[in-house]
Amino acid sequence: MKILHTSDWHLGKKLEKISRLPEQKLVLKEICEIADKEDVDAVVIAGDLYDGFNPGTDAIELFYRTLKTLSKNGNRAVIALAGNHDSPDRIEAPNPLARECGIIFSGYPHTEIKPFMLESGLGVTKSEKGFIEVAVPGTKVPLRVLFTPYANEYRLRTYLGDEQREGEFREVLQELWDGLAKKYCDDKGINILATHLYMVKKDGEMPEEPEDEKPILHIGGAQAVYTGNVPKEMHYVALGHLHRHIEAGTKQCPVAYSGSPIAYSMSEAGQKKSVIIVDLKPKKPAKFRRVELSKGKSLERKKFKDIDKAVKWLSDNQNALVELTIVSDTYLSAE
Repeated sequence: MKILHTSDWHLGKKLEKISRLPEQKLVLKEICEIADKEDVDAVVIAGDLYDGFNPGTDAIELFYRTLKTLSKNGNRAVIALAGNHDSPDRIEAPNPLARECGIIFSGYPHTEIKPFMLESGLGVTKSEKGFIEVAVPGTKVPLRVLFTPYANEYRLRTYLGDEQREGEFREVLQELWDGLAKKYCDDKGINILATHLYMVKKDGEMPEEPEDEKPILHIGGAQAVYTGNVPKEMHYVALGHLHRHIEAGTKQCPVAYSGSPIAYSMSEAGQKKSVIIVDLKPKKPAKFRRVELSKGKSLERKKFKDIDKAVKWLSDNQNALVELTIVSDTYLSAE
């Protein structure tokens, strides 16, 4: 089974006053082409689908058209989670219609997807809050997905009935995942976890959250989750939130941030953007690789002491978005 993992589309986002929607249209078309070329069985979009709770109509139309294309009219599963930028209710609103195309939305950690089956053979055969088993056309191997869209710690504890209990949030979440994994995830299928949370190795590097990103590691947000909290039954963990590609798992169970499809803030200047293609077989470690994306404009931070050199560089790089600094001992005139 082959899965395409992407996240952090942030449809409708602007850089200052510059709309990124034209670039987003191009890069989402590129992602659709990669999905077809790689002949993937499923697509997982791990949160921050839009850039805000009330996206514009152009962003909404682009989102739905892209997902319909990715779904191949109900022949390919598409699973999309809400991130911290998304309205959970808005994300889930089209579920009854989306399911007719094999598209599954989850806005809340407690979302329960009703079983369904399409003529193509794609459908949800088992479900519980935070879990689905997906029948994938062309294979008898089921795809099991533990899904946890973004929610702040208070909302997650409320859902888990854990408001008064002592103990770390990550441990409570691990109990939830372990319970679902033990109940549904044997070694006869493909088992993945998809979530929009901040996950790192314990005692490992703590990557910075992107500039212009709504941080989730703060009071009222959510605690960092460790890779060690992932159930042992999982083959792969598809993460969203951080905008650069990061790998944090083991050979037995890769844990990866796909990163955003284009650079959204100057802190992402110079980053190569990509989607992840994951090859999965029961009882075998997952294999994954990046496929680079090329349609977004490059973001550059440049510093010059010579104005003529700055003008020359700008003339040679007209397709870039630039934060330009002129270093001078004197003031600059309008001339």
